Amino acid sequence: MSYIGSLDQGTSSTRFMIFDHDGNVVGQHQLEHQQILTQPGWVEHDAAEIWLQTQRVIVQGLKSAHLVGADLDAIGITNQRETALFWDIRTGEPLGNAIVWQDTRTNKFLEGLTPTQREKIQGRTGLTIAPYFSASKFNWLLRNNPSIQSGVAAGTTLAGNIDAWLLWNLSGGIRGGIHVTDVTNASRTLLMNLESLDWDEELLTIFDVPRSVLPSIRSSSEVYAMTDPDGPFGCAIPISAILGDQQAAMVGQACFEKGQSKTTYGTGNFALLNTGTEIVKSEHGLLTTVLYKFGESPAVFALEGSVAVTGSAIQWLRDQLGIISTAREVEALASSVEDNGGVYFVPAFSGLFAPYWRSDARGVIVGLTRASTKAHLARAALEAICYQTKEILVAMAADSGIILKEMRVDGGITANNLCMQLQADVMGIEIIRPQISETTALGAAYAAGLAVGFWSGTDEIKRLWKQSERWLPRTTSDERELGISQWKKAIERSLDWVE
Repeated sequence: MSYIGSLDQGTSSTRFMIFDHDGNVVGQHQLEHQQILTQPGWVEHDAAEIWLQTQRVIVQGLKSAHLVGADLDAIGITNQRETALFWDIRTGEPLGNAIVWQDTRTNKFLEGLTPTQREKIQGRTGLTIAPYFSASKFNWLLRNNPSIQSGVAAGTTLAGNIDAWLLWNLSGGIRGGIHVTDVTNASRTLLMNLESLDWDEELLTIFDVPRSVLPSIRSSSEVYAMTDPDGPFGCAIPISAILGDQQAAMVGQACFEKGQSKTTYGTGNFALLNTGTEIVKSEHGLLTTVLYKFGESPAVFALEGSVAVTGSAIQWLRDQLGIISTAREVEALASSVEDNGGVYFVPAFSGLFAPYWRSDARGVIVGLTRASTKAHLARAALEAICYQTKEILVAMAADSGIILKEMRVDGGITANNLCMQLQADVMGIEIIRPQISETTALGAAYAAGLAVGFWSGTDEIKRLWKQSERWLPRTTSDERELGISQWKKAIERSLDWVE
């Protein structure tokens, strides 16, 4: 029997999962890595630590399934997007920490772009101008790290997002690693032209990023290289998929048809709507992104709405406020009250993403009275997840003309039944959770398997998708409108913040 491996490198942890032909998990291992917070608004990762944890989870994941590397037909990579780094091809070491997608240090640089530059960037990339994306991070590292500057001049330095870093290491590293990314990750840099699916020379000039340090752009599903036999797999296995994490979740949810949508609940929240082969430019604060490109087939695109803080708001309740000991406790605490008691929480710790794109916004808690308790705050935190998602789906409908009747969901928070019921109540549509909840890793596995014939095509993958749970809305339209109006008032307080 043969299997497909999936390396899922996320914002807070790295895991390796192994799937059989039915999409079932047969083995896995996961390890966290440190979050480096040196200044307000700065978020960094040690890429060397991520590579070390990657090797460990591969070895332990194989052991958990009682398998060896040769039992895998192929592996796929899915990764936190936009996180940017440089490394030295002679030593294999990162040149400083990676700057994480949540980091806001480059906001002033972006504010200095001219109107002409801004129009050009947005028109060609489908993205908004925000520190969220990779280009300004590459620019900052190039301007502030002398080792990177000298390495670029000497031709000994490479740059990329985490997917490129992992592929380079897995395919040999200093012994001849391959420097490649896929269209989904490249579409999150502010440097790739959506029409050509290649780096845009004018955009590279605006951000002062030399093409020579960037990876070549390939499809999301093809054999890029073989794993290094001296690496953690112990043999040569095809590396045959790369997908940004949110695009991978869409593939894992089998959202191959135009008009299908999913929302992934993780550190942040990410909703995507499949727009087919049409590039739909947003007029309501959403992003246009590549959804996937399988081999020689045309690229498929999506509208995306990103929320910076959702699951990490629950971590904040645990780690900063100490009102819960584990993330699981939030459901019971929030369920102990009938409603939010008039409390609304906007967790704009990294500003607000879609549809506002205001990096100067700040987190606020409004509506507090003497009767407010930690249970009300816990419930408000869950509702904040739901309201932010609602705003994105409203914008998607306005841009695409597609009115959703249901939404597929995945990610850690979907295990919280109260939160999913609140999501159905806030949105007024059905919320559906699949049987296989690890859709991000599964999507990378599907894409890898398609490249080597492990699965015959997307029709076979669609037949593997099965529903686990479905939540129906219990609120009236009047109740939903009242909640939204109160949420909007809280958003106004967040946007009115003056430092």
